[in-house]
Amino acid sequence: GVRKRPSMYIGSTGKDGLHHLVYEVVDNSVDEALAGFCKKIKVTINKNGSVTVEDDGRGIPVEPHPVLKIPAVEVALTKLHAGGKFDKKTYLISGGLHGVGVSVVNALSEKLVVEVKRDGKVYVQEYSKGITKTKLKEIGKAEGTGTTITFWPDEEIFSTTIFDYKVLETRFRELVFLNPGLKIFLIDEEKDKKEEFYSAGGLIEFVKWLNRTKEALHKPIYFKKEVDHSVIEAAIQYNTTYQENIFGFVNTINTVEGGTHVSGFKTALTRVINDYAKNKNLLKNESLMGDDVREGLTVVLSLKMQEPQFEGQTKTKLGNSEMKGFVDSAVTQALAEFFEENPAVAKKITSKVAAKKKVVKKDVEKLEAQDTKLKLRIKLKAYDHKIIDNSARQIIDIANRYGAEVLGPVPLPTEILKYTVNRSSFVHKNAREQFEMRVHKRLIDILNPNQEIIESLRDLNLPSGVDITIKI
Repeated sequence: GVRKRPSMYIGSTGKDGLHHLVYEVVDNSVDEALAGFCKKIKVTINKNGSVTVEDDGRGIPVEPHPVLKIPAVEVALTKLHAGGKFDKKTYLISGGLHGVGVSVVNALSEKLVVEVKRDGKVYVQEYSKGITKTKLKEIGKAEGTGTTITFWPDEEIFSTTIFDYKVLETRFRELVFLNPGLKIFLIDEEKDKKEEFYSAGGLIEFVKWLNRTKEALHKPIYFKKEVDHSVIEAAIQYNTTYQENIFGFVNTINTVEGGTHVSGFKTALTRVINDYAKNKNLLKNESLMGDDVREGLTVVLSLKMQEPQFEGQTKTKLGNSEMKGFVDSAVTQALAEFFEENPAVAKKITSKVAAKKKVVKKDVEKLEAQDTKLKLRIKLKAYDHKIIDNSARQIIDIANRYGAEVLGPVPLPTEILKYTVNRSSFVHKNAREQFEMRVHKRLIDILNPNQEIIESLRDLNLPSGVDITIKI
């Protein structure tokens, strides 16, 4: 099943899916770290095209499975959903994007070798394309414990089998920030590169690292809350720019598409800053919008929970509805307390966003006073310039009939009927967006009551070879 539909399990059979194989194996080791049994993970890109992941955890169990009567390690590597992350007793909180574990890595590898150090002995077993090739063998005495997995991605499955050092580097840096005290070594034998990733400061160090090229407004705000086996941790730091950077993680997975935890955070942040600004008379009879309070914000939000439900195209959006309220409540309480105890930092943040709101308001008022005459940008697609000229003339006649100013024609492949304003007169991005929303509505008000201009343009008997798209 895995080999027939690999994208269902690892997202794709391209570069992303290839690297996901490494993440799945490393996630098993991170689970051992989360459970308190692993301190060091070593990942090696070997010269022969394979990758080796070695940890100093307890080692995958080797005793026979009570039902299947084969070694537990063989069950974990050959049976889907048989790993420890599907047994709540083994790992209370577990990573792994799809929760599919190493059995999927095994199925999509031309060859996989597992070595387990446990109970003072070393065991080894070999597989190919998910099928067991050798019995589990004891090959010697062991010092310490741990698991080592080496796999060769199957060229029949993947469009590329070349691992990118930088992609792995980014992921491992995230992992050590999210798991303070864990060490990950990345080695590329082909390029003779080696790097050690370690963080003692966790999310506080993470947010500082993300803001390393910016001017921070204050020291990171950090808090951690635990409710019903769920743990929320966040580090927040504003900088002097107007960029928003929210990094959400669930069980160490980067939820690039956001989700309920990020929604809960945004709601809480907007509420707390508005309440504080009003209480301190930094705002009069208006409220700050979500976009206002997040300008210049860098935050790392890490959630550790049981049974996360992932949605979205790449399965990186948290869907658990209960998490929105949990995060909202935790962030509201923690941030409100912080603001009360640290008025200087609270004032810096609220003053920055409130001052910016006033500037945007002034920009919008200034722009609304300007001439908002309907303008059309004409863009036509055709291979013959003469055809374009003739067609454009007809379109211009129709547009002029309705009092529209035409900017063009432009013989490039794209759309027509796009409202344009002088971009250079905008001081802030938000001002432009708010102004364009109002202008867009006004344009619809002009065109919708009678569709004549649109219908006239659509009914043009244009020569073959000319494409025209109408967009409001």
